[in-house]
Amino acid sequence: MIIRSDYIEKLLQAKDKNIIKVLTGVRRCGKSTILTMFQSELRNQGIKEEQIQEYNFEDLAFSDLLDYHALYRRINDKLVEGKMNYLFLDEIQLVSNFERAIDSLFIKDNVDLYITGSNAYMLSGELATLLSGRYIEMQVYPLSLAEFYQNFKGDRYQTFQRYLDNGGFPFTTEIHNEQTYKDYVDGIVNTVLMKDVLSRKKRSDTTLVKQIASFLTDTAGSLVTIKKIADTLTSLGQKTTSDTVLTYLSAFQEAFLFYRSDRYDVVGKRYLSINSKYYPVDQALRRVLLGSKRPNLGHRLESIVYIELKRRGYEIYVGNIGNLEIDFVAIKDGITEYYQVSLTLADDKIYTREAAPLKEIKDNYRKILLTQDLGNYNDAGIEQINIVDWLLRTCLLSSSGESF
Repeated sequence: MIIRSDYIEKLLQAKDKNIIKVLTGVRRCGKSTILTMFQSELRNQGIKEEQIQEYNFEDLAFSDLLDYHALYRRINDKLVEGKMNYLFLDEIQLVSNFERAIDSLFIKDNVDLYITGSNAYMLSGELATLLSGRYIEMQVYPLSLAEFYQNFKGDRYQTFQRYLDNGGFPFTTEIHNEQTYKDYVDGIVNTVLMKDVLSRKKRSDTTLVKQIASFLTDTAGSLVTIKKIADTLTSLGQKTTSDTVLTYLSAFQEAFLFYRSDRYDVVGKRYLSINSKYYPVDQALRRVLLGSKRPNLGHRLESIVYIELKRRGYEIYVGNIGNLEIDFVAIKDGITEYYQVSLTLADDKIYTREAAPLKEIKDNYRKILLTQDLGNYNDAGIEQINIVDWLLRTCLLSSSGESF
């Protein structure tokens, strides 16, 4: 089992605080396993077994608790008086009117509440109204390269290639057969498309939703509009409308299958409303949705960097400076960083092209070029960093004390 230390540490910091801990993320990214690891930490701290209640609502064993009244009665009857009770409710969105049970449990002094869900919709509507200011959301992603590296110690560049090919869904690290791997990831994607997209939107066009997902995966790193997606699919024989595409794009994002990055005018300090980029949550989607189609390696690297920046807590935009584009404007705690991602800068012409937008920026924030080239350099304030070193920053810092 790969220990996901960053998430466990965040949960420990929030433990016993009067706030609901909500873990969200795409199906099978490891939310349930993180909660299991956290429960082990609680037991190590002396918390008794009877103080911990755990319910996974995808398990048929709890099918009688999918009504919020029944769920509340079961939990309430098992609470230990005079001690803190730790409640873990997994895939809570499957319980009808679950927010009412959550609200009633939250007001108890001896309850510390942890819930997970695979759809952002659970944090909208009535739940958001009831619990406004009373919960924190912890977004969980598939394994980072640093976490993946724990399972494949050895040459870090070979490990990165495996990560690039297979993605980071945790269970895939235990699969060594190509067909089994494909069946497993295909199952994840189909479950998300069927349960979290089609069923929730009350639609049934499986072919269209897969084609839109495939299009987004194939064009990750390219600016697109809703109209462009609709027109492209229509030209390929799959007639659709902009309204339909918009519905599915929203559902993809709510299911954490894709993330959208909007444009930002670096000079004018304003957000631009047209054209966005969409990035898949994990590289495994490419294997399932595009098969053997020749990949755009530069866009694959860009997708990995985008998700890693999300994982590190950045707010991310596509930078616009004049007629030039910056891959990522990343903002965190009031600090901005600028990123360009390229396969290589070995050719001077490529370096000139990639560095040009960074040189136009007049502020003193970090400007970073991430590539697969070996070595790390600094050219007049523009840092060139090997992408593997950057992704493994935590691992490398702990072993060498270097700064990235």
